[in-house]
Amino acid sequence: MSAHPSTPSRAQLAVTHLLARLLDRLERSTVPVGAEQYRSVVLHLVDEFADIPPGADLAALLDAHPAAAELYENLHYQHAGLCRQPLEAAAAAELQAKEVIARARRRAP
Repeated sequence: MSAHPSTPSRAQLAVTHLLARLLDRLERSTVPVGAEQYRSVVLHLVDEFADIPPGADLAALLDAHPAAAELYENLHYQHAGLCRQPLEAAAAAELQAKEVIARARRRAP
């Protein structure tokens, strides 16, 4: 028996999308955001994620909302690592980091 319903309701998805959109806005805000407001949105979104099963609906939500995707990835890091990062981009970043480190070592006296 699964802890998640087989498909989330439209209302449940609407709430999750609203919170994800709000988190994106807070992340991009040029005006300082109160820590309690930010924390409240994040905690509510975490609660919503617990009720949304993996699948197309969740993937679409995470694709549309980068801040929510990062939060989701952080929540599941212990099980899946950086599960939403494209492999090519992660591998390229690793190679670039190695090159920078190697150049820095060569310059060291």
